[in-house]
Amino acid sequence: MDYTRYQFSRKEILYYGLLYLCLDGAVSYLFFNSMIAFFILLPGTVLYFRDRRGSQQEKRAIRMQSEFLTGIQLISASLQAGYAVENALKEAAKELVKIYDKNAFAVQEFTYMVRQTALNRSIESLLLDLGKRSGLEDIQNFAEVFMTAKRTGGDLMAIIQNTVSCIQQKQETRMEINTCLSGKRMEQSMMSLIPLFILGYVGVTSQGFLDVMYHNLPGVTVMTICFGIYVTAYFWGKRIMHIVI
Repeated sequence: MDYTRYQFSRKEILYYGLLYLCLDGAVSYLFFNSMIAFFILLPGTVLYFRDRRGSQQEKRAIRMQSEFLTGIQLISASLQAGYAVENALKEAAKELVKIYDKNAFAVQEFTYMVRQTALNRSIESLLLDLGKRSGLEDIQNFAEVFMTAKRTGGDLMAIIQNTVSCIQQKQETRMEINTCLSGKRMEQSMMSLIPLFILGYVGVTSQGFLDVMYHNLPGVTVMTICFGIYVTAYFWGKRIMHIVI
């Protein structure tokens, strides 16, 4: 499986499609009070799905990194117990089944590697392939270090332990930053909804107050500018909160 591009399931396509239609309807009514605006904004589905794909890809990458770290920690523990590399991989695959769901990334990939080693494929080539398919720097770096250690006859156990330690420190740093930003992300999400709530509140409590902004060129122009600023602020806020380590 190629993990470098997220593929939506049918359920996700239906869910996000309906969610965008609801959002499109709310924006068209609150900003323009027009069905024409609803159809004009429909092409925004492409941008919305692109945004959702990026978000889901990022979440999956975080899960993959965490699961892979668990897997190589299990391999390291088995090596310390005196297992050969191939047997350590088998033991890690067995333990991962107990920790994660059968459809989890680490379970599927480690099980696949065990099957491939039984067909005389080398572990280093399988790790390099996994690193390429995952698109994750941590896995790629580990695969390269593992291959170098195997070919040069270095202290494989010490090298793996050092690599695991580096990856673990990096993930802990990422988690600390995400924890610090989680509150700000929630604030940004709430602030993004406030303009819609304000327009809805004014429309319900003061009916006719916003009529001057609808169905005439000056009003539509002003509301279009406001909507453009609103969308720009939303994506700008998401970009500020997005940190890649």
